[in-house]
Order: sequence, then C-alpha cells, then structure tokens
Amino acid sequence: MGFISKWAGLLGLLALLVGGDQIRINRPDHKFRLTVEVTTPDGIKTGSGILAVVPDRNYNRSGRTTTRGEAVFVDLGQGKNLVALLAHQQGAKLDLDDINYLALRAYGAARGSRVSFKDMSRQTGIVPVQGELIPVLVSFGDLKDPASARLVDGRHAEAVLGDGYAIRGFTAEVVPNGFWPIDIGGALGEPVTRGLHAKLPWLAVPDAPAAVALQAAGLPAMEPSVAREAFARK
Repeated sequence: MGFISKWAGLLGLLALLVGGDQIRINRPDHKFRLTVEVTTPDGIKTGSGILAVVPDRNYNRSGRTTTRGEAVFVDLGQGKNLVALLAHQQGAKLDLDDINYLALRAYGAARGSRVSFKDMSRQTGIVPVQGELIPVLVSFGDLKDPASARLVDGRHAEAVLGDGYAIRGFTAEVVPNGFWPIDIGGALGEPVTRGLHAKLPWLAVPDAPAAVALQAAGLPAMEPSVAREAFARK
C-alpha cells in the first residue's frame, strides 16, 4: 500500500508540474479591448472585443507570438454591419501578425515613446488606434453569405455603408489578465470575446468560407485554413 501511495504521490506531483508549466506557456502576456465607433444616421454605434496576446514561451523558441480572440463586429442597425478583422493590409499582402502588436504600438504612439512588450500588462488608460494600426474593415450585405463581403475604406465608409455613415474612431485599452485559464469574468478577469459565429454562421464551417469572404472583399488571396485567422483565433 505504501509503495502505491508513493507512486500516486509522485504522479500527482508530476501532473501538477506539467499543468503549471502549460499555464506558464499559454497564459496571455496581456489583454486589450479593441473598440470601434461608427457614426450612423441613428447615432453612434459601438462594438468591442477582448483580445489576448500570448508570446512564444516554448523552450525551443520555435513558435511565434499569437493573438486569441475574434474580429470586432459592429451592428449598425438597418441591416448594416462593420467587421474589424484580425488583419492589416500592407500593399499586396494581408498581414495576420500585426494584430499581436496593435495595442503595444498604440500605447507607444500615445505616450510618444517606445513601450516595452514586458510592460504592456501595466499600461493604463484608453488610447487611440490610428493610421496604419487600424485593421482591415469589411461589411457584409448578407451575414449568412461570405461572398457578400465588401472592403470598407475607413476614410470613406459611406461608399459602402451609405450616406450618414462614417468611422468615428478606434481605441485600445489594456485590461487585467485575470486568472487564466479560469478568467470567466468578474474578479477572475475578463475572458476573450467569443460568439462571432452566431453573427457569421458560415464561420462554423471549416476553412473555405473565410477565404471566400476575403476574396469577395478584394483582399489578397490566402489559403483557406489561414484565412480563417482573419476572423477568429483559438
């Protein structure tokens, strides 16, 4: 019995160590709220989402910094919508990595000096997201049809959305990390925003529809499995 108890204790300790290491590897470095405000004929409409930035903490450093969360959806009323993707356009390329540093660069621009990645979780206040930091914007004529996506120019949103519509602004705000992986709200910390598939039901279909949406919006072609990352990431 003593022998069995000894091994059970060792296995329990091993499980605890492995679990603790996984938390260390996967815990977000920082979280931020990305907010979009749009002027409409019916007033200002707002959408926001919590994104989590996770650096590469693997021992072999073979991975990359990643973002968890979803594109920000804004219900504009009258059947209109705006979606801020987890992507930035750089010439003929659609960049899926810049979103990892959106808050970092926004705080740096607002402070007028470089902000260290390791100091991000200690940043306070709401800062504007401007210029090249603004993610790609699209709108869907039919939320159930990815092929109805249209690219929205942030300076001339009325061209797609109609008269009286304009992008009022973007902001970023660092929020507490909480106690990942039990950051389920309240004192435990704000969880990453989920639920975009309820608004864009085709997101529940693996891969292909996201690529169709990007292509319909006139964005650079991407592999279907990669294209989905412009909308949602685990």
